[in-house]
Amino acid sequence: MNLTGFIVGLIFTKQSRPSLSVFGAESWLPGLVSIAIMRALAPLVTALITSGKVGSGIGAELGSMRVTEQIDAMEVSGTNPFKFLVCTRVLATTITIPILATFFGVVAVIGGFLNVYVNEGTSWRTFIQQFFEPLTFTDFSASLIKSIVFGFTIGIVGCYQGYYSTKGTEGVGKAANGAVVTAMFLVFIEEIVIVQITSWFR
Repeated sequence: MNLTGFIVGLIFTKQSRPSLSVFGAESWLPGLVSIAIMRALAPLVTALITSGKVGSGIGAELGSMRVTEQIDAMEVSGTNPFKFLVCTRVLATTITIPILATFFGVVAVIGGFLNVYVNEGTSWRTFIQQFFEPLTFTDFSASLIKSIVFGFTIGIVGCYQGYYSTKGTEGVGKAANGAVVTAMFLVFIEEIVIVQITSWFR
């Protein structure tokens, strides 16, 4: 995650510079990077990476427990498998995605600063001031809400796909694959909806 965030910040800054230099607006680069990272890249890229890693893992794990009748054994013994297997995983993804997104954003800022420092010689203090200048409370709130919603979605989808998987080992593979594809699709849909809603408050 840290390497991905660093590369995203570095590459985005590098790719944005030529467009801004045409208008002599290289000084706007930190602000552009801040808007891109805080409003979209940090929560979205974090969710996509996590859905591929964690979502598939949850789907495969619960799918394996289902086809080997471990979940059935919990039900027979009087234990609520939904409480212990589903709720805990959904809660974990809902809490950890915002934390990972924040970490991703910090590392992306460092990557962006490195590129700006090498090319313009901008100090860290100046870069940070220009970075936070265009951001508002709505931007931070929207980023947090996105991360929470994305985390909840990844957990729910992964658990659903695994919990209700069938057909033995083939079902485990389908559960893992379905968890990734469905979670990514829903994340993009939620991104569109949340962006549209937050645009009304700006």
